[in-house]
Amino acid sequence: MTFRFRSRQAFAALTIAAASLAAAQPAAAQFFWSPPDMSAPALTDEAAATALGLPGATADEIKAGLTWNLRAAINVAALQCQFEPTLLSVSNYNAMIAHHDAELDAAQATLLSYFQRTKGKGKPGQSASDMYNTRIYSGYSTVQAQRGFCQAAAAVGRQAIFADRGQLNVVARQGLASIKKSLVHAGEQYYGDPGWNYQLALPSLDAKCWKKGVLLPECHQQWNQKAGVQP
Repeated sequence: MTFRFRSRQAFAALTIAAASLAAAQPAAAQFFWSPPDMSAPALTDEAAATALGLPGATADEIKAGLTWNLRAAINVAALQCQFEPTLLSVSNYNAMIAHHDAELDAAQATLLSYFQRTKGKGKPGQSASDMYNTRIYSGYSTVQAQRGFCQAAAAVGRQAIFADRGQLNVVARQGLASIKKSLVHAGEQYYGDPGWNYQLALPSLDAKCWKKGVLLPECHQQWNQKAGVQP
């Protein structure tokens, strides 16, 4: 299938109309026309102990685990999601650290106490704590599901910076469930997968590709190839 524009003015008008439609999409749709549903129920203490890898943790230790895991997730997002500046991944992380520093420090200390209690005092507990940190950071790193993860982490990051001090664990209890769900690849809900990675292919506007306002066949063929249209 091919398309024929009578003039570059007509093509420009179509481009402006397409841009207007794109601008009308929700602010949450940096990557998707219709984003996948990342909502998930808040983690209970039992579910959190399993999801966070903290068997036998007390209620306070689970709160600490939630808080510290949220820090890890938003930190990974700050490192991996800078390709989309409008997500504000870096500024979200920095603001969260500044606003919730006391709760984060307490969470780190409580988690160390958990590993000292369950793995042994001194070096064994410290070593287990270090390995846990490495494990949770790598657990939030994703490639195939990166777009969904970045979008979910950005949404939770915004909630974190506006939460009252001492309430980061509450944001984490709800938000981590969404972030963990986003680590499983989910595609575009409107076009389907792989249409979720849809990009608009535009014909060349080079003067040599046009004659009397009509796109020349060679350039038209190149345009079709870019757009993935079969001849």
